[in-house]
Amino acid sequence: MAVGWAKDGAVQDQIDASVEDAVSLARSRLHQGESLTHCEECDCEIPEARRKAMPGIRYCVTCQAELESQQTSATTFNRRGSKDSQLR
Repeated sequence: MAVGWAKDGAVQDQIDASVEDAVSLARSRLHQGESLTHCEECDCEIPEARRKAMPGIRYCVTCQAELESQQTSATTFNRRGSKDSQLR
């Protein structure tokens, strides 16, 4: 496929890098082992129902939501410089 100044396979390289980022983010969210009884961040008690529903949980709902909002905002930046971002 002709893509102008980009080298052959550049589009596939970008797709592969995006997939790797998504996989590493998903793996970082998985926690192995037993759930904690108190939040690692704020030390408030994690309800038993949450610990049973999500084995290996380490944060209360509030801290988990804050952590996820920080992670998703960091991944929205296009650091690969696609043509769309350069045209704007």
